[in-house]
Amino acid sequence: MPRSTSLWQQTTALLTTSPLQKHSRADVCVIGAGIAGLTTAYQLAREGRSVVVIDAVAVGGGQTSLTTAHLSNEIDDSYEEILRLHGPDGARLACDSHRAAIDRIEAICGLENLACAFERVDGYLFLGKGAKEKDLDRELEAARAAGAQVDKLQAAPVQGFSSGVCLRFRNQAQFHPMKYLQGMAKAFQRLGGQIYTGTKAISVESGQPAVVRTADHIAIEAGAAVIATNSPFNDLVTIHTKQAPYHTYAIGFRAAPDAIGHALYWDTEDPYHYIRLQRTTNRELGGDNDEAVDILIVGGEDHKAGQAKDADRRFERLAAWTRERFPAARDEEFRWSGQVMETVDGLGFIGRNPLDAGNVYIATGDSGMGMTHGTIAGILITDLIMGRSNPWTDLYDPGRVRSGAAVEWVKENLNVALQYASWLTPGEVSSIDQIAPNTGAVVVEHGRKVAVFKDERGEVHKRSAVCPHLGCIVAWNPAASSWDCPCHGSRFDKFGAVFNGPSPGDLERVS
Repeated sequence: MPRSTSLWQQTTALLTTSPLQKHSRADVCVIGAGIAGLTTAYQLAREGRSVVVIDAVAVGGGQTSLTTAHLSNEIDDSYEEILRLHGPDGARLACDSHRAAIDRIEAICGLENLACAFERVDGYLFLGKGAKEKDLDRELEAARAAGAQVDKLQAAPVQGFSSGVCLRFRNQAQFHPMKYLQGMAKAFQRLGGQIYTGTKAISVESGQPAVVRTADHIAIEAGAAVIATNSPFNDLVTIHTKQAPYHTYAIGFRAAPDAIGHALYWDTEDPYHYIRLQRTTNRELGGDNDEAVDILIVGGEDHKAGQAKDADRRFERLAAWTRERFPAARDEEFRWSGQVMETVDGLGFIGRNPLDAGNVYIATGDSGMGMTHGTIAGILITDLIMGRSNPWTDLYDPGRVRSGAAVEWVKENLNVALQYASWLTPGEVSSIDQIAPNTGAVVVEHGRKVAVFKDERGEVHKRSAVCPHLGCIVAWNPAASSWDCPCHGSRFDKFGAVFNGPSPGDLERVS
């Protein structure tokens, strides 16, 4: 049986300095020890700033550990769409910023001598089911207008995959995200930075200084605060109407070394498939020797978070799609799923937080490109805190409104409004006895919706099914054993503890 964990999660680790004092001070407090938070902290430490990083979980233990770690300047929503929404100048800046992010990751790997399997590869966009060659031609024209290094081929020149006609994006990259993060975290600590994992922020008060308060009643005063928690927990509404949570699935297949060419691959389906390879060893997979192994990582089957109950069928479709196109794929080693925040205009929200003081910054809206968007955040927010101009500031401004994204904005917010109808629906099961061990379901008790998880011993754990953020009813996610909010992406573990915002707290206990 494949492991229900990502390839990367084997290397998560706590990296905590000495205990945090009840009242602490720093130039900058960064909330979130994922790619965006740690890149920002590392860049600021190199500038000589005193920086404290806090996170409720391990370094990279949130959504960063669930990425497939593509490093690309081919935009997930397509350059054709970015050109429509942001214009020629915006499209060029988007291309330049993601290219610069890849270059910055490579530079940090060299500067800190990080052994994280960074590798330059080409990327190939090929036709999905029902797509026409003219679709590629339009994207080729838009990508060239944005300044991407791209050409059209009749087939990708790689081993083990027949792509058909495709676009080749030159000089993309890939790496092991957890080894990269842990190496950068140690370098940050050597520069005097402080990391406190197992430390949960519950509020950010703007002003001079900004004050970050934790669940352990610790107050951190800082000249600036950076919220890099995948989805910001400090905003009730402002950002959350402009992005939507989507769940995505990934499978890691064992393959013989070099049976499939190392490259990035994407198709034009909606939702699209995304593919890459990671070199590892039998020992790292739990074996007893160091024989090289390639893991073919394939993702797709996305859906709106909390709005699908067919995780097993989605994994099965993903596996069937892979075996049809990559004959060298062998046994499944890993199955996992994660959540991405899709913005209405295809690019992240990075910069000063709207409706807040000028010293509070956010990084969110990964839009399926979390590794490069997170690195862009590290560059851009560092420049803003240091008082330097940056050509990307307006493009990624969290307060921006793009008129061309109005239809998507209406669609996503109408979808949210419809979720409130679940207050009036029956429970998913009529009795707790119908819930199998190690699963959960929403039931109605005394007119109240209750999220019920039954553990492997049959013991029942009850929490309110009402998300503390804005009152949507959560849904059980069988792929991740979590409770997911279908409105704005809050996620809770099987016992009701929040691990992904914007919810300000856990699901309420039910006696």
